Amino acid sequence: MAQTLISGGFEKSRSAFVFIEFQAEWLAEDGVLFEKLVQDKDAFRNAADQAKLVLAAARKNAGIIAHAGLDLRDDPTYRLFGSEENVLGLRAAIPRAGTWTGRGAEFVFPFVPIPGEFIAHGRSGASALKNSTLDAFLRNNRIDTLFLMGFATHVCVESTLREAHDSGFNVYVVTDACAAFTCEQDQYFHQHILHHFGAGIDVASLVKLLEA
Repeated sequence: MAQTLISGGFEKSRSAFVFIEFQAEWLAEDGVLFEKLVQDKDAFRNAADQAKLVLAAARKNAGIIAHAGLDLRDDPTYRLFGSEENVLGLRAAIPRAGTWTGRGAEFVFPFVPIPGEFIAHGRSGASALKNSTLDAFLRNNRIDTLFLMGFATHVCVESTLREAHDSGFNVYVVTDACAAFTCEQDQYFHQHILHHFGAGIDVASLVKLLEA
């Protein structure tokens, strides 16, 4: 995968490290989505291990951290998505799977938010920005550059990338801190999608920037 390093300097105060769905649905060995959807399970484990390095460096060096999960525990009947009848896509699939309303919505260690880290709420779509407090948090803190990590590459990471780009943010996907259901899906995203909406950077390069 081609990597693009930050040009024109790195402004930590204008950048946010966005962790998308580092939750039990994807990262617990008995997570519903991990068991049912993820074919290349080692890729998810490896992405989480790499993301831990970014999280540790961001915490050590006062980086701005945002946790962008999906949590429907206060809406167990999925009213947010409407009736399962006559709806398509994730709005229908999530209620059928019964996900994000129980233990699966819990953040997993070490991605459990600590004081001073932002937790996005109100999300209603595949993008972590859709109707969530993440957008207001970023704009009110004059953040213009995002580093995205998480799951799955070709669904929620890609949706967030596209919306963030169209909303005026500069977006970097941390390539080895994301994973798709299969390696082929991940590779397709990096080869054919990413460059239209942002750029890629690997964990080692990002940690080096944080620690400079």
